[in-house]
Amino acid sequence: MSADDHPPILGTPLHAHWRDEEDTAAFAHRIADAMAQRSALRDLFIALHGDLGAGKTTFVRHLLRALGVQGRIKSPTYAVVEPHTAAGGLPVHHFDFYRFGDPREWDDAGFRDIFAGPGLKLAEWPGNAAGRIPIEDIAIKIEAMSDNDDTRSVTLTAHTAQGRALLDLMDGRA
Repeated sequence: MSADDHPPILGTPLHAHWRDEEDTAAFAHRIADAMAQRSALRDLFIALHGDLGAGKTTFVRHLLRALGVQGRIKSPTYAVVEPHTAAGGLPVHHFDFYRFGDPREWDDAGFRDIFAGPGLKLAEWPGNAAGRIPIEDIAIKIEAMSDNDDTRSVTLTAHTAQGRALLDLMDGRA
C-alpha cells in the first residue's frame, strides 16, 4: 500500500490512556461535549481500529449514552449496522464491518445512502469496507496495554477539517 492510499493526517493526533471503563466513559463524554459545541460536528464519520476485545464496542456504547441514546444498545456484529437516535433527533449509525465481505451487500443494504445522509457514523473494522466508505473524519485506534488489566492506549487522528475541529475542541485549542 502506498502513502497515497492513506488519508492525510491533519495536525497532531490526540493521545489518551484509559485505565478502566470509567476512563472510557469520561473520554466518550469529552467527545460528546465537543460535538455539542458545533452543530457541524454532528455529521462526523468516526472509524474505530483495534484488535478483537480492544474496547471498540464498549467505547461506542459509552459515546451513545453520552449523546443521549436511550434504550438497549447492542453490537451490530451480525446485523452490520444498528441505527440509533441521540438527543435532539441526531441520527447515529453504528457499523461493525467485521463480517462484511460481499461488496453487493453495501449497495443492497443502503449503506451508501446512510453515509451520504446526516448524522454520526461510527464504524468498527472499517478496513473490511475499504473502497466503499468515505474518508473518516476521525480515526480512533484502541490498543490493549496489557493482557492482565483494562488499560488502553488510545490515539485519535483527524483526516478532515471537521475531525481536526473536534480534536481541537477536545484539546482546548478552539
